[in-house]
Amino acid sequence: MRKAPLILISPGTERRGAEFADASMSLSNRYGLAVMAVGGIPWVLPCSGDESVVVEAVSRCDGVLLTGGDDIQPEIYLDVVPQALRRTVKVVDKARDVHELLVIREVFRQRKPLLAICRGQQLLNVALGGTLLVDIARQRPDAIKHNCMDRKDQPVHKAALTPDSLLAKMTGKHELAVNSTHHQAVDRVAAALRVTATGPDGIVESLELARSENGIVPYLLGVQFHPERLYDRHPEFLEVFRSLTRACKNKR
Repeated sequence: MRKAPLILISPGTERRGAEFADASMSLSNRYGLAVMAVGGIPWVLPCSGDESVVVEAVSRCDGVLLTGGDDIQPEIYLDVVPQALRRTVKVVDKARDVHELLVIREVFRQRKPLLAICRGQQLLNVALGGTLLVDIARQRPDAIKHNCMDRKDQPVHKAALTPDSLLAKMTGKHELAVNSTHHQAVDRVAAALRVTATGPDGIVESLELARSENGIVPYLLGVQFHPERLYDRHPEFLEVFRSLTRACKNKR
């Protein structure tokens, strides 16, 4: 009997957790539940700067899921950060940035399937040499509202899909109605990636490997929206997670 794919999931850190008010792992249950819904086993690894731990963890897992969370420190991708933009940056978790950059490095070195959600997509782009919009509202004033936290479990705008993209193939659609809970987004796209979905204002909603980079890893998909908050009511979003576990099985 084939074993269920083991999916390494990256959490954030809660500064003051429920037990003894210690710093604690912070992760919505919905990520793990979505992985379980498609036959995977979620494995949550605390943020660690220990390179040997990250190397071993990525080696043992079948695939990786980078999740949403706090802002990414802009100094990682910008030489100069204007004060007006710096003030828009909310909580940053430097330890998490370091940890997940190590994870991304190992994903490529060890050739593991990767699904990157929201913050995960942004950090993936940064890791490969791209940049971010520090704050959409300030840098793209003509953009629609993307930080719709009061409707995090509801589709709020359409995303147009590239016809040959993973999202188009797995959902059978040319556009998706997606949720939107972010104020940062991909700006300059890393050379190894290509845009495969955009919002009505041109904001990047999905990234995949550029055609010339296909084969570097067995599977890579970044999405700016949160499919884990929609999969149980909108079956097209369950396919996002199913495609990850299917890639893990094929990699075996």
